[in-house]
Amino acid sequence: MKEIITFNPIESDKVVLPIQYNHMVQAMIYRLLDEELADFLHEEGFQNKNRTFKMFTFSRINGRYILKKDDGLIIFDGPIKLTVSSHFDDFSNSIGNSFLKRQRVQLGNNYLEVKQLAVEKENVNSEEIKVRTLSPISTYSTLYRKDGKKFTYYFNPMEEEFSETIENNLKNKYRAFYSEEAPEGEINIKSIGEPRLAVVKYKGFVIKGYTGKFSITGPIPLLQLGIDTGLGSKNSQGFGCVKLI
Repeated sequence: MKEIITFNPIESDKVVLPIQYNHMVQAMIYRLLDEELADFLHEEGFQNKNRTFKMFTFSRINGRYILKKDDGLIIFDGPIKLTVSSHFDDFSNSIGNSFLKRQRVQLGNNYLEVKQLAVEKENVNSEEIKVRTLSPISTYSTLYRKDGKKFTYYFNPMEEEFSETIENNLKNKYRAFYSEEAPEGEINIKSIGEPRLAVVKYKGFVIKGYTGKFSITGPIPLLQLGIDTGLGSKNSQGFGCVKLI
């Protein structure tokens, strides 16, 4: 389920954020959740073997803006929109109710009025879908250099590992959420047109991902999970949020 929130700045007509603002959106989301639920997601989450999943993702912020690269700032002029998406009903209900009840929320140093909340349920009815990204899809593997040092290699959509990593991620999420084996079948994802590389810093770490439109085939339950919780890795940090087209 997706919740699309429109905010108005309260104290001025601007919303001023660092260009790398993902951690601020994530912090706002956790503050808005019921305390017990926020603690569960932050401390435990849904687990499968040694992997933990939060089962939510969010988009980039949409609105008119200017970049002040020298200052490391992005300045939005007027209303802004944010999409928050989850497969976990308790999460969706908690954050939706919180947005409805609060007269204002804090994002970084900005106080915002919740102008509108729209709820959208995207149902996957086919084993072939098309999506567009609302935030970059990030897939990676940790490899080792000749000297034994680890490094992170980010896959691009032209590499087979891009689909393989997304498939493994969705199957692990399914096992973690439902406590049962994931549906059989491969996930294949192909870009429609030229994907764009996005480089994001999250709490000092560089994360690479890709934006664009994609065609995806696979088992319906896994595709539904991807639409709701995000594709690829680092979803709860604001990566992999997609929308059906």
